[in-house]
Amino acid sequence: MPACRKEYENKCQPYCKDILIFRTMEIFQQQLILPARPRGFHLITKEIEERLSPITDWRSGICHIFIKHTSASLTINENADPTVRMDFETYFNKAVPENDPDYRHDYEGADDMPAHIKASMMGVSVTIPIENGRLALGTWQGIYLCEHRNHGGSRRLMITAWGI
Repeated sequence: MPACRKEYENKCQPYCKDILIFRTMEIFQQQLILPARPRGFHLITKEIEERLSPITDWRSGICHIFIKHTSASLTINENADPTVRMDFETYFNKAVPENDPDYRHDYEGADDMPAHIKASMMGVSVTIPIENGRLALGTWQGIYLCEHRNHGGSRRLMITAWGI
């Protein structure tokens, strides 16, 4: 054994002995198909959590949720007061109105191009820490499906979690 390695191990021993316990990283992935919902902001936290039973014995990890669409999005925000959802919808409808004469992409309906813009503004994914087998959301945080189309149809999410 090289002298530098032995010296490192001797110095490290009192500090690192608790760190030398290794667990194998686990990965979980599942697609979730959400039923069609009307335009608006919909809490989907429980639907996500119901799919995460394989992570209940994990101490720590990350959960990434990705929506496979261009006219809907995901976000995390307050889950208690339903007026938050209404205010989101009102704000985004004012910020990105339908029937704007500058839109060129309008052959799928007046709500389509605004839906693409809103989805780009909100984002297609959320990432949440996992702590002691559960999503480590704050007390008032919930996961939202942001449906930006009047008739968007079912929505596919890919849930990927990795942890120990």
